[in-house]
Amino acid sequence: MSSEVVSEVQVSLKELPMDSWMDHLPCALWDVPLRNLAIPGHNAPNICLDRRTVGFLTTDQGLKEQLDCGVRYLDLRIAHRPNDTSTDLYFYHGVYTTLTVETVLQEIRSWLDVHSREVVLLSFSHFLGLNQDLHTGLISTIRTIFNARLCPTTEVVTLRNLWSLGYQVIVSYEHSMVSLYSDLWPHIPYWWANKCKAEALIEEFEHRKQHGRPGGFFVTGINLTEDLKYICSHPTESLKDLVMSTYPALLSWVRGQSPGSESHSLNIIAGDFVSESHFVPTVIALNQHLSCVCRE
Repeated sequence: MSSEVVSEVQVSLKELPMDSWMDHLPCALWDVPLRNLAIPGHNAPNICLDRRTVGFLTTDQGLKEQLDCGVRYLDLRIAHRPNDTSTDLYFYHGVYTTLTVETVLQEIRSWLDVHSREVVLLSFSHFLGLNQDLHTGLISTIRTIFNARLCPTTEVVTLRNLWSLGYQVIVSYEHSMVSLYSDLWPHIPYWWANKCKAEALIEEFEHRKQHGRPGGFFVTGINLTEDLKYICSHPTESLKDLVMSTYPALLSWVRGQSPGSESHSLNIIAGDFVSESHFVPTVIALNQHLSCVCRE
């Protein structure tokens, strides 16, 4: 492809309507497996303790707003509250959310009703306090809410095929029970660097890329982590301050990546505070590398 065409594709991908960017991708990308596309993701709901307000703050907008801004992969960490006699489940990331899992999944379903050609990947993991009965109940809830929209593991996962069959949801479930259900996918690997500096995070990912990407879906999480040393040396700084100050360096690295099936390729790229930066359009624009002459 000529540099002029690449430039046009890059501009057009960055300028796609973020709430329906999959629907507006060039037709040349409709037959590319989703595991080879660049897909923006988020830890959701990602909750942290802000030491300045001594309160719990979500690190980003609600799930509907995240989906509207282009996020298509959600890392959902599930927990059952201790001593809770009900079967209600919550999201957990250091603290429990106030919204139940079922309420949020219904919200996602309602969003999909309006965006019929968008596909979301939901990764259920880090189960805290769930016994076998609670797992069974959660899986039943997932299957009831999304029903015929759940993509089986046997399907060819391209946009064209998913659109034709009406599938909009890919659910990965990090538990042995996943083998009992054809519409639940195994755990999606998550590259987490556990670093508080952008330079160290980038170095870790470059090292991992040398050993090759997983064959299926996988996540590269450009999530920075506050360690004790960092917290003590920055007592008035929140996680948001840390993330936003390093986003220029992180996004510069992201712009140099490419999706695809090559050993160095990336797939899902997840971050924090994604709606307050240029993260999502930057990730989506990487798909320019896969664009070729339209086969329509």
